Amino acid sequence: MNYIKNMRQHVGHDCLIVIGAGVIVEQDEKILLEQRADNGLWGIPGGLIEIGEKVKDAAIREVTEETGLIPKDVDLFGIYSGEDYIVTYPNGVEVYSVTIVFYTKHFDGELTISKESKKLRFVSREEIINIEINPPHKAFVFDWTNFIEGIKIY
Repeated sequence: MNYIKNMRQHVGHDCLIVIGAGVIVEQDEKILLEQRADNGLWGIPGGLIEIGEKVKDAAIREVTEETGLIPKDVDLFGIYSGEDYIVTYPNGVEVYSVTIVFYTKHFDGELTISKESKKLRFVSREEIINIEINPPHKAFVFDWTNFIEGIKIY
């Protein structure tokens, strides 16, 4: 049984702590963004880890499932947490996500939209200001813009 569904049977809509994993995929100084099917907002592809799964494996799996790309040579980019990562979904379910983000410029495969995506596209840092970024993703997308400009993020 799915871990989250199992836990929801016990706690209902109350806040669950979950671990998210995603990958910043960069190509030609552009970041891959996904427009989510559930809320129409943009962010990096990723999702929740499963019990017993390595975080890096979860990040690669989620990107592959959501985009058709297979990230290669991923490195840790950052670990994100705090009040900005408490999310209440439209159905009233609340989660607090600690999100572990990886980074790569290397990947195989071809962009393919999944049921979780409306659109996928590589976006330059100049274009990002005109895109509505999912609030929990704003910090790592902003950190990426500094990263490619050579500004130390930590």
